[in-house]
Amino acid sequence: MPKSEKVKTVKELKERFFRSAIIVATDYRGLSAREMSELRYRLREAGVDYKVVKNTLARLAAIEAGKEQIESLFSGPVAVAFAFDKDMVKLPKILSEYIRSSGSVLQIKGGMLGNRLLSPGDISILSNLPPRDILISQIIGRMQVPLQALYNVLSAPLREFLTVLQARINQIGGENVTRAS
Repeated sequence: MPKSEKVKTVKELKERFFRSAIIVATDYRGLSAREMSELRYRLREAGVDYKVVKNTLARLAAIEAGKEQIESLFSGPVAVAFAFDKDMVKLPKILSEYIRSSGSVLQIKGGMLGNRLLSPGDISILSNLPPRDILISQIIGRMQVPLQALYNVLSAPLREFLTVLQARINQIGGENVTRAS
């Protein structure tokens, strides 16, 4: 590969390393051309770039992008998946589902989330998480519980006062007063 092409490749990889939300390195040894095409198709549908990289060029690009930690994953045949979406569990889910459904020999070597190096076990854990939208709704739901409890605590004295007042009105012989909620 001429030097100008190498410089261009490093620049492209550096840009991908820099922009990606999650990166996953895989060992693709043993995949047939058909299996590799199917995997690339699934990843492309999800907006994920999947690229077979030369280790030395990938190391250079990772260092230039400030992601030196991932450099240790570049040994042997490596293909790297770059996901730019904010839903960081999508890529691990797709890879895990592909491996499970096809019985593929594809191996996940590790990855990077932000500036944190991920082991294959970490990526497996990520693949079992619900999607981003569901996680956000679960967090919002859990945030509502203390607010509802605070509302109940603060409104209890007023409810009790209205109950006592209604009982007194009934005792005196007055009509039922409608409460406004």
